[in-house]
Amino acid sequence: MRPFWAAAVQKQIVLNACRIALVVGTALNLINQGEAILAGHGIAWGHVAMNYLVPYCVATYSAVKNELNCRDGK
Repeated sequence: MRPFWAAAVQKQIVLNACRIALVVGTALNLINQGEAILAGHGIAWGHVAMNYLVPYCVATYSAVKNELNCRDGK
């Protein structure tokens, strides 16, 4: 598990995951809450956080698994 977390905090992986989360999270928020935002209704902040957190975790996991597979020669 240690190699996974060591790779997960590498600068390039974190930056790429942040970029992906920003794009995907924004799209998800517009899809899921765009109508409420335009109507001036309240925003579900927990959903906003999850819309950014989930893509970040998926992008990080994918990049780390790829990194570890490349190191192992797979």
